[in-house]
Amino acid sequence: MQFKHLLYLSPLFLYACQLPTNQAKVIQTTVSDSVSVCHVGAIPSRFAPQDRNLVQYGGTGKDGVKMVFIQGGTFKMGSNSFPDAQPIHDVVVSSFYMDEHEVTNRQFAAFVKATGYVTLAERPLDPKEFPDADPAMLVPGSAVFTPVSDATSLSDYLQWWSYVPGANWKQPEGPDRTIKGREDHPVTQLAYQDAEAYAKWVGKRLPTEAEWEYAAKAGKHVNETYYWGTEKKEKGRWLANIYQGEFPKQNSKEDGFETTAPVKSFPSNAWGLYDLEGNVWEWCSDYYKADYYATSPKTNPKGPAESHDPQEPGMVKRVQRGGSFLCNDQYCERYKAGSRGKGEVNSPTNNVGFRCVQDIKQ
Repeated sequence: MQFKHLLYLSPLFLYACQLPTNQAKVIQTTVSDSVSVCHVGAIPSRFAPQDRNLVQYGGTGKDGVKMVFIQGGTFKMGSNSFPDAQPIHDVVVSSFYMDEHEVTNRQFAAFVKATGYVTLAERPLDPKEFPDADPAMLVPGSAVFTPVSDATSLSDYLQWWSYVPGANWKQPEGPDRTIKGREDHPVTQLAYQDAEAYAKWVGKRLPTEAEWEYAAKAGKHVNETYYWGTEKKEKGRWLANIYQGEFPKQNSKEDGFETTAPVKSFPSNAWGLYDLEGNVWEWCSDYYKADYYATSPKTNPKGPAESHDPQEPGMVKRVQRGGSFLCNDQYCERYKAGSRGKGEVNSPTNNVGFRCVQDIKQ
């Protein structure tokens, strides 16, 4: 089924954001969570690999992206701060290669040019799937975040998400704004199947959420607030592309960006990987199930056999990781270490992208 929820026609699907833990109500929505190029500058030594020569690269794909060798091992997976990320448990992950950054508009454009692939957001909608809808409204498009100056409640996410006709990966916010000049920003507005198709074409795959979290934690302890440590800034510089200001009314853009940032604009983690928190949510291959950690296997877990979200049991969801440029402590805390996101597989938005991994050939 294509783009299951037109925001005009039905309640918005649930997503991976949540209010601060001291508030009674948790709001989760699937709509996962102009930009000048602004690089942070020298990478603070505390967050960079102690010796860049120790970062090993390998793997290969048609996109030519550098892939970091991730040495397998055992780690503590999960977080005590989020119910669906409990219990914290030991997981063994085999070695693999991971893209050093999120897939960019430039890379996705090369895939489309070579294959003629058409993303879900660009395809016509089937009137049979929306029998009660005005046919004039059934045009290709996708969900776009729009700041709302008079938002009255963080529980009403329909205030800041809109279905925009013509929104797709080539024009993430709609027809009036293209990706020209943003070729090195992460590609967005992709359904799960779009990301999977790209990964297959370049000879890679999407990561499991265990692989993703293992790589993001980079050997750090389980009690870190963020994947890099406990503070959001180092020497006055923001360490990730997240939301500053009063959500969803005013983004103060203290980190230099209103929406996506060019990949590698912020410091890498200790293993040479960029943007594992903020910028865009990243699709993982696992189906989402809220209680999966209670029964997941210890070695190379690949997720449950099927999706189940108790808040929306009829929807098929996959795990998303890392948060986006919309994450902040007011509303969306799931960019923090060990937390899990989720997204309906046929519902692209302008703050969800992906990166790829590759198995090591024996």
